[in-house]
This record gives sequence, structure tokens and C-alpha cells, in this order.
Amino acid sequence: MEPNLSTKELKAVIALSQTRSFGQAALQVHLSQSALSALIARVEAQLGARLFERTTRAVELTDVGHIFVAHAQELIRDTQRALQAVADTVLLKTGAVSVAALPSLAASIVPQAFAAFSQAYPGVRLSLRDTLSDPAFDLVRNGKVDLALTAADPKQEDLAYEQLTTDEFLLVCRSDHPLCEEVKPIVLEATLHFPHISMSSSASVRQYVDAELAKHDIKFIPAFEVDHIATIGALVVQGLGISALPETAIALLQSNQIRCLRLHSPGIKRPLGVVTHRHTPLSASAQTLIRLLKEMLENLPAKSELTRVS
Repeated sequence: MEPNLSTKELKAVIALSQTRSFGQAALQVHLSQSALSALIARVEAQLGARLFERTTRAVELTDVGHIFVAHAQELIRDTQRALQAVADTVLLKTGAVSVAALPSLAASIVPQAFAAFSQAYPGVRLSLRDTLSDPAFDLVRNGKVDLALTAADPKQEDLAYEQLTTDEFLLVCRSDHPLCEEVKPIVLEATLHFPHISMSSSASVRQYVDAELAKHDIKFIPAFEVDHIATIGALVVQGLGISALPETAIALLQSNQIRCLRLHSPGIKRPLGVVTHRHTPLSASAQTLIRLLKEMLENLPAKSELTRVS
């Protein structure tokens, strides 16, 4: 039968090899001398070899005993290192957290959260992949990332979803656009005689606009379809159109030539949430990062100031 030795047994053998006395070793491992003697005998029986030569004066290691003790000490050190690594991870001293996020979040709130997290827990390595919702689900499912920040609930048995906040859409236009003269919130469908600039149909930003207009039996046909928020901002600044965008995306448009107008109630609201694998426990680091992201999303600083909302 293959030997099955416990940490307690290994420590007892090591203690006896160092003290060369059953009395002193028994005190170290908190056993009686008779219990220690029986333990050593069980270990030797499992190994099929004598580890110690017992004389009336002392206890000496055999050649096999020297070899065994050297490996036993290494095993104990490895076990202690493993336990310390777990403790460090639980205490957020080491570890890693990988995140997938929508491009608008990956370029806005996530870097801010990463900076705050890294300052508090510099030993935890962070990684980020910006991607759309569907690929993000697969990344979580396949274990490529620990969590994903998306605008959609996957509603799949192996994935869990927790909504963190909502992202309100605003109408983005150049500051000299005729719509800037409006004093009331804007009705989106009443703006379609102006050229619109939109994300491509695979982006959640576009899908929410499509769904809102579909309620009024309107098929949305933008003048420009692009893949990046910055491109939308540049086109708006050049007076080539207007765009309905969520606040997290608008925060990326750094231009004093852009103005944002509120849409008529109820407007468009995009839920933002975190997707995790239902059957894979999250590390302490991942849980802490999620709490930080939730706090930051719930308290986005001065959105209206960033976007110059009317």
C-alpha cells in the first residue's frame, strides 16, 4: 500500500531527527513519549524501512532516515509556502484579476477603478480586455477572465449577472447645432431629420437606440456607422451629425465644442452589470474589485459637468 503520511507525522520525524531524544521531540510535537514512539513505528511500517537506530544513549538517523528527513523538510516548507500564498491572496497581497469590459467602460470607469485598486493592493496583478458583450460572456465561460462588465444579462445557466447601475443616454451635438436652442428635453424620434452618427449594429449602444426607435415602428438608418466612440466625437465636432450615447461613453469625448442634451422621459437607460461564472468561486481580489467598481459606477463624479448637459 502506498504510504500516506500527514504533516503531523512528518513534523514528528523531523523533530526526532533534530533532538535525537524521544523526550524532547515529544515535547515539541505535543505528544507523550509512548505516543511519539508509536507514531514513528507507524511511519517506518508504511515506508517499509527503519528511519532511526535506537540505542540506550541516543536516537540516530539511518541512511534512509537522512534521505527521508531532507525530503520531509522540503515538503513542510512547500506546505508553509502554499498556506502563506493562500493567506496573502485572501489578504489581497498577491494574486491576479482579469476583467473584460465594454469599450466605453474599458476607456472610462475601469482604468479609474484599476488605479484606485492598484494603489490599495499593489501586489495584485490586473489585466483588461475590451470587447463587446457576447465575446465577454465566452471569456468568462472559458475562464479567460474572472468577470465581465457588460450592458446585457446573458440569462444563461452557467453565468451569473448582477446589475450595478444604469447608464442614461444623452443626445450629443455640436454646440452651435439648432437643437441646442431647445429648452425642453429632446424627443429622439423627432431628431431623425438630422444626420445621425452611430456605433455599428453589433454594439450595445446601437442596439439600445434601435430598440427605442423600434417602439415607434421606426427603422434607424444613421448617416455614419463607426466602431469607436472617439470617431463619433470627431464627426460631431465637424458638424456631420448628432448622436445618442450613454453617459459613460460621452465622458470620453473631450471637446468644448460638444454639448449634450437630455432626452425626453423615459429616455433610454442601459443597465450596466457584472457577469461571473456561476460555478467558479471568485477570489477575494475579484470580489474587492467588483465592490470598488460598483461604488464608482453608483457615484460617477459630476457626469453633467463632464458632458456639459443642458
